[in-house]
Amino acid sequence: MEEKNQLLTVCRACDALQDVSHITKGNIASCICCGVRLFKHSKSPIEFPLAILLACAIFFVIANIYPVMQLNIAGIDRETTLIETTHILFIEGSPILATIVGLSSVVFPGFCVFSLLYIFLSIYFNKKWHLTRALLIWVSRLLPWVMMDVYLLAILVAIVKLVSLANVVLGIGFSALVGFVIFYAIAMSSIEMHMLWARLDKSNNGEQYE
Repeated sequence: MEEKNQLLTVCRACDALQDVSHITKGNIASCICCGVRLFKHSKSPIEFPLAILLACAIFFVIANIYPVMQLNIAGIDRETTLIETTHILFIEGSPILATIVGLSSVVFPGFCVFSLLYIFLSIYFNKKWHLTRALLIWVSRLLPWVMMDVYLLAILVAIVKLVSLANVVLGIGFSALVGFVIFYAIAMSSIEMHMLWARLDKSNNGEQYE
């Protein structure tokens, strides 16, 4: 019974394998060899990230539907959404830049947020939904490529430069984008991948995780 209840993890710094099943909720697990922080056993490891991810999904959809900004140059109005920005870059002859922007600001963030939402809902309802493990693997690989904060900073720089050339009106999409970046950062800081894997394994085995 003791071996079955063991929860093992490997330190990313020194590769030491250790049992962390004794870490209680609200406490932080540190490596017994080098002292590096391993993870924090949150008091609400599923409910809180799930609520934040729901907000992220809503903000993401709004940011991609409604225009981020509206430009008025010489009486000509032009509205731009996140997806249209990628299309414009393609038209202007920058397919590589358009691909990078599209993947890092639309495809990867959307995939990570909705995949994590799917995984958390599967754990929350204690259901054996398909592809949860495969999705979590891909999310772990793609998270470093999600650069919404950098994209938002680039938009702010562009707005500063465009103010002197055109009348710039920020749209609902921009507010949603700011909300998405903020809630996305909160969600990522509240998710412990090690604990998520443990909860996923318990859920798939039909067990309750304490």
